[in-house]
Amino acid sequence: MINACAQQKAKPQDTEFYTPVPKVVTPGKNNFDPPSDAVVLFDGTNSDQWISADSAGGPAKWIVQNGLMKVNKAAGDIRTKASFLDYQLHLEWRIPENITGTGQARGNSGIFLASVFGGGYEIQILDNYNNKTYTNGQVGSIYKQHVPLANPLRAPGEWQVYDIVWTAPRFKKDGSLDSAARVTALLNGVLVQNNVLLKGRTEYIGQPSYKAHGAAPIQLQSHGDPSEPISFRNIWLRPL
Repeated sequence: MINACAQQKAKPQDTEFYTPVPKVVTPGKNNFDPPSDAVVLFDGTNSDQWISADSAGGPAKWIVQNGLMKVNKAAGDIRTKASFLDYQLHLEWRIPENITGTGQARGNSGIFLASVFGGGYEIQILDNYNNKTYTNGQVGSIYKQHVPLANPLRAPGEWQVYDIVWTAPRFKKDGSLDSAARVTALLNGVLVQNNVLLKGRTEYIGQPSYKAHGAAPIQLQSHGDPSEPISFRNIWLRPL
């Protein structure tokens, strides 16, 4: 009887909130175009938002032509000038139609979602349209950590689209881990990573581990495999 009386006294307005008010964001003309609050990292005109990932940190020397930015394997990796914490990232990439090689030596690249201590946390780029490799190293994987939920890759020569939500790790004052990094990723509109917890920075050999850091750049990989280099376009993010 008491519960019934309590329900009768309750009003719909008791569970309605009017603050905080979500900010207004103007979307792009389509889901690929940057929205009004995006940080545009590459719009096809220049690589001014990027620098070399080596210790000197000079200008990025990848090839910008015809609205695309093509990997220059002789120049090494590149990273953003700016550092970021949590964000939503949009990035489009294309593997050449005439790609050759097998396994990891076929259109290999990667996105280090936070570039730290000479490496970072990598989500893989690779041609796995008709190319088998270890599954925690194929396209859509958190490299050597999480196998992708699906392989929605298009054929070489077609554009591929990553949409990624990155939540950076947090550390306590003593440098120990407070909360692990998390990633949600869609490849060509298909969910491939669903809010997965990362075990630490990507390691090619050995187990991943954490070392305290803050906001960090995003790094694109110039992999040492001999296959034809890939191209990027339309890169933007929204800080969260």
